[in-house]
Amino acid sequence: MPELTMNDGVLFFPVTPFDGSDRVDTELLGQHVAGRVADGAAAVFAACGTGEFHALAHDEYETAVAAAVAAAAGAVPVVAGTGGPLGHARACARSAEQLGADGLLVMPPYLVGGPQSGLVAYVEAIAAATGLPLIVYHRGAATFTPESVEALLRIPSVVGVKDGVGDIAVAQQFVRVAAASGREVLFFNGLLTAELSQAAYRAVGVPLYSSAVFAMAPDIATAFYVALRDGDSERTAALLDGFYSPLVRLRDETPGFAVSLIKTGLRLGGLPVGSVRAPLVDPTSEQTARLAALLDRGRELVA
Repeated sequence: MPELTMNDGVLFFPVTPFDGSDRVDTELLGQHVAGRVADGAAAVFAACGTGEFHALAHDEYETAVAAAVAAAAGAVPVVAGTGGPLGHARACARSAEQLGADGLLVMPPYLVGGPQSGLVAYVEAIAAATGLPLIVYHRGAATFTPESVEALLRIPSVVGVKDGVGDIAVAQQFVRVAAASGREVLFFNGLLTAELSQAAYRAVGVPLYSSAVFAMAPDIATAFYVALRDGDSERTAALLDGFYSPLVRLRDETPGFAVSLIKTGLRLGGLPVGSVRAPLVDPTSEQTARLAALLDRGRELVA
C-alpha cells in the first residue's frame, strides 16, 4: 500500500512563475521551492491550485513538477496536482510518477458533474494509472458523501482527503469513516485562506491545512501555525483580526484573487514570478498597495 508521510509544519503550495515570454521559469520556481523548504515547509504541493494547474499545458506541467522535485531534493515530500479531463489526469499522474513526485492531489473533473459512483470511478481510474499515493480533493464538481469516502478508502492508494467545501459536520463524518476503516488517513483543511477556519477543523480531527500565504509570507504563516499549534490564543486572534481577515476581504473583491494576490505578494517581496494567466487577473495598483500594507501589518504583528 503506498504511503505518504508529512512532518510537523506548514503545507506549501508554490506558484508557477512565468517569464517575459510566458514560459514556466524553472530557475525561479526552483528558487521559490528551495527557499520555502528552507523556511520549514512540511510538504510541497506543486502545480496545484495556487500553481495554476488549470492553465498549464502538459509539457509545462511536467516542467513545473520536475523543477519542484529537483528543488525539494528529497527534504520533504512533493505532491503534484492532477485532475480535470480524465485523459489529462491520467497523463499527469504518469508523468508525476516518472518525474519523482511522492504523491498526487486529485482535483475535480472538468466541466461535467457526475453521481457519487461516477466520482469514485474517476478516482479509481486515476489510481489505476499510477502507483503514487492519492489525496482526493473534496470540492466543486467532486463533492463526496461520507459513503463515497468510505468507498474511496477501499482504494489502497487513496491516503488522504482535502476538504474544500467547508462543512465541518461532513468533515467530521469523514474522519469517523476513516477511524472505522482502521486506516491512517491524512485529512486537510483546503479552504481558501484556511487559517480562518483551522481552529474548527482541528477540533474535529483535521490537523493539517494548506497555506497559500506561506508562499508569499512564510514568516507570517509560520507564526500563525505555531501560535495555533501551541494554543497561543492571543497571538492567533491578533493575526486573524489584523492580517488574515482583512486579507480575505481583499481576496473576495475579485474572483481568482486566492492565486493572484499570492503572486503579487511574491513580486512585492522581490521575486519576479510574473502575472497570472487568463481567466485570472492581476490586482489593480490600488489593491496592490493595500496588499503591501497588509503584509507590513502582518509582519508588525509577528514582530
